[in-house]
Amino acid sequence: MQKTRLKRKSEYEWHIEPFGDMRVPGILFATEGLIEDMDDKVYEQVTNVAKLPGIQKASFAMPDAHWGYGFPIGGVAAFDPKEGGVISAGGVGFDISCGVRTLHTGLTRDDIEKVKEPLAHELSRKIPAGVGSRGRIHLDPQEMDDMLKGGAEWAVSRGYGTKQDLQRTEENGCMSGADPACVSVQAKKRQKNEMGTLGSGNHYLEIQEVVAVYDEHAADVFGISPGDIVLSIHCGSRGLGHQIGTEFLKSMVMTASSHGIKLPDRELACAPIHSEIGRQYLGAMRAGMNCAMANRQIITHLVRETFADILPRAELDLLYDVSHNTCKLEKHEIDGVTKSVFVHRKGATRSFGPGSPEIPEAYRSVGQPVLIGGTMGTASYILCGTERTMGLAFGSAVHGAGRRMSRRKASKQWKGRSVVDELYQRGIVIRSPSMRGVAEEAPGAYKDVSEVVDVADEAGLARKVARVEPIVCVKG
Repeated sequence: MQKTRLKRKSEYEWHIEPFGDMRVPGILFATEGLIEDMDDKVYEQVTNVAKLPGIQKASFAMPDAHWGYGFPIGGVAAFDPKEGGVISAGGVGFDISCGVRTLHTGLTRDDIEKVKEPLAHELSRKIPAGVGSRGRIHLDPQEMDDMLKGGAEWAVSRGYGTKQDLQRTEENGCMSGADPACVSVQAKKRQKNEMGTLGSGNHYLEIQEVVAVYDEHAADVFGISPGDIVLSIHCGSRGLGHQIGTEFLKSMVMTASSHGIKLPDRELACAPIHSEIGRQYLGAMRAGMNCAMANRQIITHLVRETFADILPRAELDLLYDVSHNTCKLEKHEIDGVTKSVFVHRKGATRSFGPGSPEIPEAYRSVGQPVLIGGTMGTASYILCGTERTMGLAFGSAVHGAGRRMSRRKASKQWKGRSVVDELYQRGIVIRSPSMRGVAEEAPGAYKDVSEVVDVADEAGLARKVARVEPIVCVKG
């Protein structure tokens, strides 16, 4: 991206002053190097989002931002329905409520090293991964609707986990306002056999070691120390979420003009929040969020079963579960006035500060855990929200490293087997049904997650708590 088109406000904040049909400025959080690495499409998409009706404050891009569908991945925008605000399927993304769930294990690296290979094998056997992967759970129409309505609460009621899990899950594991009737038969059909599966792409299940702690007090509140072993799950709403996104994007394109909406890009298809199609999308999208939370809850149960067979003394308690492809109705102060706005976070994690009633009581003294995934060969991070976060980008932070190279280009540059072998030499065991998928997700295809996280920390989007590194990774 050309820096000359941006106005630098601080070391980590860059502005695109409004021009043309822009209603608000664009604001990017990044170092000079990260700005230069962002493709020009990010600039275009940030400015296009700023043209949408009812947008508040600014169109934001996180340090991990890269080109997406309509909205940049790493994009954040809030809309006020009282000012003609819209909801956009492209502003949530195709993998609705994709997120990260991290669990304690009570184990050390020595415990894992002794059984690393068989543990990796059993996890990959028990938790299907890859395109079109099917699980052992098969939902009939009534159970499907119950799952879409109940989310992780439904999963726990069916024996997949505990009520304590719900207390450490965003929205307590169930997004209110979900309407299964707004989800198509085709979307439900695609999800019928996919519960308890990882999917493909950048999704993973990873056993990690805490290698550094930056904030001892927050780490103590979160229950993590150097040398601890944790387990993270990264996945979303699978085929159901993708189908919802596909269908509503088409519908929103077709009806935009009837609502007087001039789309700067067809991929930014949207609808007034209180329109019929807006209401339907909200009902379906919230059902998709529940699907994702139920899916991660089921996978958690399968992980616990696997550990019970191999490492029975493990204590797999949930640290937190947070999504990064969502749209939520939240209250935020804008220009000195508290407003209820619909916050789109696409490839951006909620990062609420201390005292927020939306986060578990046990964490309110330090802020919400913010879980940032890296790559199968690099670090991931645990951060926490801060008071400053709330005034920057509607309480939002980064969600991962962010791609710097397309999957197609990555698959030409790396061979999956070579990546697996190289990581094995570093003590990292990879299990995946697709060597092409491994090549597409090679660590070199991503930005430097440590630089991205450092910017989030320095800019005030979230505060670093701990760094974790992979030991075992089951890839989609």
